[in-house]
Amino acid sequence: MGYLLHGKWHAAQGARHASDENGTFSRQPSQFRNWITPDGKAGPTGEGGFRAEPGRYHLYVSLACPWAHRTLIFRQLKGLAGHISLSVTHWLMGEQGWTFEAGPGVQPDPLHSARFLYELYVRADSAYSGNVTVPVLWDTYRDTIVSNESADIIRMMNSAFDAVGAREGDYYPVLLRGEIDAVNERIYRTLNNGVYQCGFAQSQQAYERALNDLFATLDWLEHHLRGRRWLVGEQLTEADWRLFSTLIRFDAVYVGHFKCNVRRLCDYPVLSSYLERLYALPGIAETVSFFHIKHHYYLSHPWLDPTGIVPVGPQPPFGAARMAVSLSGEGIEIP
Repeated sequence: MGYLLHGKWHAAQGARHASDENGTFSRQPSQFRNWITPDGKAGPTGEGGFRAEPGRYHLYVSLACPWAHRTLIFRQLKGLAGHISLSVTHWLMGEQGWTFEAGPGVQPDPLHSARFLYELYVRADSAYSGNVTVPVLWDTYRDTIVSNESADIIRMMNSAFDAVGAREGDYYPVLLRGEIDAVNERIYRTLNNGVYQCGFAQSQQAYERALNDLFATLDWLEHHLRGRRWLVGEQLTEADWRLFSTLIRFDAVYVGHFKCNVRRLCDYPVLSSYLERLYALPGIAETVSFFHIKHHYYLSHPWLDPTGIVPVGPQPPFGAARMAVSLSGEGIEIP
């Protein structure tokens, strides 16, 4: 992927992702870490001045990206579609990174008519250096990026807008936070990020180490969820949704494209039922586009898939009729 250096775009089509001396994929930390709060005071990181107000903020996502998917889900869960407007990038991440080129499901930038996502990063910080990623939460009043860290954005959406019309529901309850954080840490390290450490590994040793950790976690989840509906306690929490965005992509792209092929998700009956249960909740299916997911992964990493052939399968394990709409690339616009 390309990157910005002192506000200038450097194309890097075909280049491999960063790795350490052992060949392990290395993810860059997010740099915009401000918080929307009910009163506009500073949050856990960053500066203040971002009060929760309907219509003030805009969310940029890719339907392919699991990190952006989290924020799209919370926007649905909390009924924030009328509070936070939305743009959806094209599925292909090529020489110019994420773009707003026309295509099925693409929703262009209504604020600045940006052609490329990196234009927004430069608008927020003319000297920005680093990767250009989704999601991006934008403040239309201050004309800048609030945050590009999905873990922070979903917590803002969880509670910051409660006093100004958000739907009821607390997915990070105080009494469960310690357990949620512990589950999140393992799932992030070995599964959310673990699939990338498998797919972007630059050595056999790095790949096998990541693969072993990944399937140890899937095996643990299969056991942990036996006899229970949700990951933590007796209610849905953010831990479930952080896991969902990886599981829903697992058989479609991670098994083949990222070589996570020891077992498929459909080989885990408890996890498969759990995934179906989450997918069936109101508003969630509308956030899933297998067309964007499969076309992004198989066409954006030419060093992994030089033919650019997008697999037809696997067939969706559940919700086949609805998922088939997404696979065709039609009818996936999100309000």
